[in-house]
Amino acid sequence: MDLNSASTIVLQVLTQATSQDTAVLKPAEEQLKQWETQPGFYSVLLNIFTNHSLDVNVRWLAVLYFKNGIDRYWRRVAPHALSEEEKSSLRAGLITNFNEPVNQIATQISVLIAKVARLDCPRQWPELIPTLLESVKVQDDLQQHRALLTFYHVTKTLASKRLAADRKLFYDLASGIYSFACSLWNHHTDTFLQQICTGDETAATNSLERTLLSLKVLRKLTVHGFVEPHRNAEVMEFLLGVFERLRQFLECSRRIGTEKLCRDRLEKTIILFTKVLLDFLDQHPFSFTPLIQRSLEFAVSYVFTEAGEGVVFERFIVQCMNLIKMIVKNYAYKPSKNFEDSSPETLEAHKIKTSFFTYPTLTEICRRLVSQYFLLTEEELTMWEEDPEGFTVEETGGDSWKYSLRPCTEVLFIDIFHEYNQTLTPVLLEMVHSLQGPTNVEDSSAVLIKDAVYNAVGLAAYELFDSVDFDQWFKNQLLAELQVSHNRYKPIRRRVIWLIGQWISVKFKSDLRPMLYEAIRNLLQDQDLVVRIETATTLKLTVDDFEFRTDQFLPYLESMFTLLFQLLQEVTECDTKMHVLHVLSCVIERVNMQIRPYVGCLVQYLPLLWKQSEEHNMLRCAILTTLIHLVQGLGTDSKNLYPFLLPVIQLSTDVSQPPHVYLLEDGLELWLVTLENSPCLTPELLRIFQNMSALLELSSENLRTCFKIINAYIFLSSPEFLQMYATDLCQSFCDLLKDITTEGQVQVLKVVENVLKVNPVLGPQMFQPLLPSVFRGIIDGERYPVVMSTYLGVIGRVLLQNTSFFSLLLNQMACELGQKVDQLLGNMIEMWVDRIDNITQPERRKLSALALLSLLPSENSVVQDKFCGIINVSVEGLHDVMTEDPETGTYKDCMLMSHFEEPKVTEDEEPPTEQDKRKKTLALKDPVHTVSLQQFVYEKLKAQQELLGEQGFQALMETVDTEIVAQLQGFLQGF
Repeated sequence: MDLNSASTIVLQVLTQATSQDTAVLKPAEEQLKQWETQPGFYSVLLNIFTNHSLDVNVRWLAVLYFKNGIDRYWRRVAPHALSEEEKSSLRAGLITNFNEPVNQIATQISVLIAKVARLDCPRQWPELIPTLLESVKVQDDLQQHRALLTFYHVTKTLASKRLAADRKLFYDLASGIYSFACSLWNHHTDTFLQQICTGDETAATNSLERTLLSLKVLRKLTVHGFVEPHRNAEVMEFLLGVFERLRQFLECSRRIGTEKLCRDRLEKTIILFTKVLLDFLDQHPFSFTPLIQRSLEFAVSYVFTEAGEGVVFERFIVQCMNLIKMIVKNYAYKPSKNFEDSSPETLEAHKIKTSFFTYPTLTEICRRLVSQYFLLTEEELTMWEEDPEGFTVEETGGDSWKYSLRPCTEVLFIDIFHEYNQTLTPVLLEMVHSLQGPTNVEDSSAVLIKDAVYNAVGLAAYELFDSVDFDQWFKNQLLAELQVSHNRYKPIRRRVIWLIGQWISVKFKSDLRPMLYEAIRNLLQDQDLVVRIETATTLKLTVDDFEFRTDQFLPYLESMFTLLFQLLQEVTECDTKMHVLHVLSCVIERVNMQIRPYVGCLVQYLPLLWKQSEEHNMLRCAILTTLIHLVQGLGTDSKNLYPFLLPVIQLSTDVSQPPHVYLLEDGLELWLVTLENSPCLTPELLRIFQNMSALLELSSENLRTCFKIINAYIFLSSPEFLQMYATDLCQSFCDLLKDITTEGQVQVLKVVENVLKVNPVLGPQMFQPLLPSVFRGIIDGERYPVVMSTYLGVIGRVLLQNTSFFSLLLNQMACELGQKVDQLLGNMIEMWVDRIDNITQPERRKLSALALLSLLPSENSVVQDKFCGIINVSVEGLHDVMTEDPETGTYKDCMLMSHFEEPKVTEDEEPPTEQDKRKKTLALKDPVHTVSLQQFVYEKLKAQQELLGEQGFQALMETVDTEIVAQLQGFLQGF
């Protein structure tokens, strides 16, 4: 089919694909998908989107399909890759003329040329860069702009390649075109400045667009195009020129005012200049050294002196502050404690910084930050009134300092204060002293100044540790400030309670806690919502602190919990509800069981909140966290929550439900604590386990919790649980063991070990399919000690507690391996004795001794042959478990447990969960804890002696090392 007729068909289908009618759209999309791999398809698309007479939507779609095709089929190694001939003609077609009239399509074409360049330039496409350089010189406005747009996207893409060979190519490209890029930028910049002076706004806007694009190219070349940029005179000349250009552009923006068309573009260009400096500082700190002085002078004069008034705008201030911050905090500029160990470059930069940051400069920066930039603005105060929850969420976090003014000023303050705290501490303290006593509520500017100074004291808490007696200040002034209830004083109430939260973990005497709880309780009833939310945050910090004592908090628990619950109901925003829930969770977690009398209201409210938060998965995560702490606090009483709790666990852990992506981790944690605190297994609890096989298939980082959940079911009610799920579980485990880390294998086998421990009779039958591989692992001498130890633990349980099943397994393995039963048994005992030191847990070492001794008495020649090894393991076991009673001088087995005692719980310890009690009860039936190894060894040897007679037994004992025999006799004294 020739190109023209193909174009007609493709054009027709593309037109259908732009339709709003799905009946037309779907078949067209299917057809285009089939053509994606057809030779010639992309040549047809190129013809279509370069034909300016066609419908713009059709051309747009053609460009997108072409762009996606590059991603999928341009690489040589890709399946259905394009032929070299077609790629060659496409490359030529893409750069024939830069005259696309529609902006959006022009951008897409530039991006797709850059995508091809990433794969083919310069080797397969050497003509691309020369063509672009020629095209940006043409007189035609449209062509020049489109070529410059493409030049930028190509440079950006090539600069992002990271392999060494690609970096080398980019360095070569940068040094080859840098002068041209500089002259191009200077030309467009000068043109713009002339046109704006003569008042030709349309022409100026066009020139500004070109200035912006050529500066974007230069930014990429300057930051990524040179290994040691400071050695290149042109690069340094450009960077030093940036400050003068910035001054010209700022002056220009002041002159043209805010109404003009190009204002937005102008601000973008100014920000781009600052990005050049910030990126260069980030990538080449030492090359930046000659620019440190100019950068600091420039940024400080515009942000902290009158020079900036009427010129600067918010985003520019943020960039200047970030520049100062990055110079102050840069590790490359910090000398070692030993000055001699520092590099000359570091010392040079440090010297420049020190000479700039003199006492007057630092004082002025600090004062301006606090008294100008920390002040609450009109917009913020309006937001406080109109949208209090939005105001509290506006607070900082993450990388917000890079883009937002308030977090940016605060981070700069913290970094400068940290670096120069000896100079700045007296300055800040003097500001604090000037504000002693209450402030006149009518003087709003005084209130805002105090708010700003207190903010600074909170941010610098760690630095002020030795200089501020916070306890005295709290008692003598701050408490009184919290009691001023006037509406206009609310900024101070909010700030003071925030300030205390900042200091609580730095320096706050434990004895003052009750006074603070009193204040918090009062403020949780404040008339202002912002104050109440801030108070809740401080309560969380107080309760979460290392020095928190439950006994001090208990008298306030009921009222605090009630007030927090009221706040939770009152707030409406998802983020605020989450925040208050986290505070509640924290309180529940710290007071644990003491919470029981007060949670009724919360327990009734959470189902409603869960229902309302269907669209808000993060709020649901917060509810799950709260439920985890609630269940732990309620213990067995949590059973009353099951009608709500179990459907929540069911939904959160069902991988077929979309919300599981957000809820799974917390859902599994909740499932686990619910089981651990459950008094008995209910049919609903049992039913949820249907979710588990899919979770095990996921084999994600949550596997460990899944195993804990399975163990919890085994301890809770092994017969019912295993009857229902053992077959599926065994199958899941068999699948898992084929493809899992050694740690994962150990986790799986520990579950099997627990099954055998809880149910020695039925357990081995239920997990029979797993046991041959375990047996084989022992015979083959598994090389990982931890895995071998677990193998021996599993088989040890079977041998000791279910001898008849062990015989069946031994026979089965002998058939499979084609060996005699006795020979196989001998190999197993030999490997066991040889690898006993792989076992580190004393319980498992005793189990091994008991299991091997259980083979006695025996007339079997193989067992008698291995008698010496069995005794060696037994004596090692006795060394592990026997402790000497200092009063009687006799030995006793320290692993024996005789009866169930409720342990005494100190205040700092968690009370035992139901599961802890179940494990204790189980241990009381476990041979490891009920059979005395000393007694068992004696009885087995006595039985062997009776079987063989004195002479035969003596002959057997002579196979054992005399030293071991002596130790054995020492342990068996008194029998």
